[in-house]
Amino acid sequence: MSRQVVTEDTGGRVGPGLGSGHAEQNSAAAGARDSICGMRCRIVFPVVFLLSFAAFSQQPALSIPSSGSPGLDQYRASRIAIYTDDFGELKRYREADAALGPPAQKEKRVVFVGDSITDYWKLADYFPGKPYINRGIDGQSTSQMLVRFRQDVIDLGPAALVVLAGTNDVAGVSGRTRNEDIEANYASMAELARLHHICVIFASLLPVNNYTDDAKESFALRPRERILALNAWLKDYCAKNGLVYLDYFSAMVDDKGMLKRELSNEGLHPNAAGYKVMAPLAEKAIARAIAGRP
Repeated sequence: MSRQVVTEDTGGRVGPGLGSGHAEQNSAAAGARDSICGMRCRIVFPVVFLLSFAAFSQQPALSIPSSGSPGLDQYRASRIAIYTDDFGELKRYREADAALGPPAQKEKRVVFVGDSITDYWKLADYFPGKPYINRGIDGQSTSQMLVRFRQDVIDLGPAALVVLAGTNDVAGVSGRTRNEDIEANYASMAELARLHHICVIFASLLPVNNYTDDAKESFALRPRERILALNAWLKDYCAKNGLVYLDYFSAMVDDKGMLKRELSNEGLHPNAAGYKVMAPLAEKAIARAIAGRP
């Protein structure tokens, strides 16, 4: 009888002459190799993950470019979540807008849109019984107001809109912004409003002052020449487009070209006396706009 010869190819496959004992030995060896490989994989993958996590955790914290003004940088840093998660801050008035409902028949609803100067204005105290809706948000620029313009203005169905904005754009609160870009945002608001038959009233930017230590930084961020240039543009734009220009500036500026000391406690926001000056001017402008007399 001829003797069977055991053969094995380089790939570990068993030849036709291999006995069952040898096959079992090879199978056991292969299993051992697989087990070792599995152990190596189970060790390597967690190590790679931990190293990657450590590298990620060592990345610098999210930051914003410096404006050169420490106070402004600190304020901008406090608003990173707004800038990244809800730039227009739609959440602020979403529920109030939904609850408000459409204007009643013959109601001449007026929406005031703006930044903190509008936000802090207690309209009910200065316009008792009037259907005036405050949609100001502290710290906002005109680009943020455009994001929420449909929700907070158009969808409320007002007869008129009062826009007091731009001072934070000038200061660079949401980033450095040229006057031309601010003007483009004004124009976009006006065009959107007119498409929806809303009378537009553009208010001048207010003057600022540096009469107190607290006012010095905010004053430095708002150069007078930029405020004057924007007001001149607004006045001209309103005249050319049949809109109402509401001139707060002339009534609130002193002989030094700054916000009258008695009208503000910190050089930027009106106090009660300041709002008392603004209220009748706004009322007259609203009446002119609704009557169609720019």
